[in-house]
Amino acid sequence: MFFRALSLLAITAGLAVTATAADWAQWRGQGRDGKSADTGLLQAWPKDGPKLLWTVQDVAKVGTGYGSPAVVGDRVYVHGGTAATNAKEFCTCLSTKDGSVVWKTTLETTEAQFKESWGSGPRDTPTVDGESLYVLGTAGDLYCLRTADGKTAWHKNLVRDFGGKVPEWGYSESVLIDGDKLICAPGGGKAPIVALNKKTGETVWKCEAPFDSSYSSAVVAEVGGVRQYVQQLMKDSRGGRKGTGGATVGVRASDGKLLWKVEDNSYMIAVIPTPVVAGDRVFVTSGYSAGCKLIKLAPDSNGGTTAEKVYASKNVTNHHGGVVLVGNHIYGHSDSSGGNWVCVDLATGDEVWTATNLKVKGSVTYADGMLYCYSEAGTLALVKATTDGWSETGRFDIPKTSPIRSKTQGKVWPHPVVANGRLYLRDYEYLYCYDIVQPSK
Repeated sequence: MFFRALSLLAITAGLAVTATAADWAQWRGQGRDGKSADTGLLQAWPKDGPKLLWTVQDVAKVGTGYGSPAVVGDRVYVHGGTAATNAKEFCTCLSTKDGSVVWKTTLETTEAQFKESWGSGPRDTPTVDGESLYVLGTAGDLYCLRTADGKTAWHKNLVRDFGGKVPEWGYSESVLIDGDKLICAPGGGKAPIVALNKKTGETVWKCEAPFDSSYSSAVVAEVGGVRQYVQQLMKDSRGGRKGTGGATVGVRASDGKLLWKVEDNSYMIAVIPTPVVAGDRVFVTSGYSAGCKLIKLAPDSNGGTTAEKVYASKNVTNHHGGVVLVGNHIYGHSDSSGGNWVCVDLATGDEVWTATNLKVKGSVTYADGMLYCYSEAGTLALVKATTDGWSETGRFDIPKTSPIRSKTQGKVWPHPVVANGRLYLRDYEYLYCYDIVQPSK
């Protein structure tokens, strides 16, 4: 049967939770790395895909939006909007048994001035931390809710309370909980990253640096005993197609000091993918021809961290579907060379293989030796995570795509979630739950 660990080391995930390792309590899973701890999963699918357990196709229950669900125990948490344009936001708790509503909380969200041609609704994945749940709305409304009943514990707004600036397509990051701190990026050009007390919402520190927010989410790294938060930022989140550049930064967890930065003038329009941390190495990628790079971190003589760029390459130019590190190799979609799914060597950036079998770009999640490649068109392919090439063992289309999401610009953007032997796929106001456990012999 699939993996059921009793606890997860908080230092690995950067999240102090009571969730099991087989849960999916935050953006990109427990380690914020796109990888599930589940084992005992199907290694191949029938022609029509795995068994569909339940479907929720209801704006009032799921809501509009592009974020993935969070799954802890027998509950699914979804952040959604009331409509395809000019949406008000709400958070819903659903039962993993059948998708029925456990509770629903309407959020007092601020009017957002951003491009809604791609569709209104939140972009974040809820972050679950024990008895608390955190969501960030498109206009910067940050809520702490009680997981038991959805009641509000506290509410802040990143613009009003921290001088932030709403990005061109709305706030899209998923907040990080690390110990007693909540980490988020209001932007605004003065204090791009802040730490808040997760219980009260009060400011712990502000990082003073000349950067703006982006669409990327922070992850934890630890180098030479120095705990830090790594994130990709823009110099101006409304820089337009001319671009103003950006940087990958490391911020000390204890006081918010900017420890290091690796600037990149090729960053433009939007920087979205989450950094991948592997010990003292950080792999980052971005779309719009920016490419990828590997950064080597090392402790310095003053108790800080130095950062050295090992390589820069166009072999992975990932728009927003993210990449996963399996062993010593990076897997995901790349816009370069016409758009392919790729495998590259982490240490060198060299291409190991490239494939066009799934002809549409998309997001990727890893579980039990397999890649779950979810295209923007709503097709999911199951592929072995191997350096031997694209080895597909099944694919299927979700039964129906959203009828209200923009057909010209909005796509199937939520990432796949694998938790407790189930696969969750979202498309805007639709949510599907599949059984992917290997049958007992």
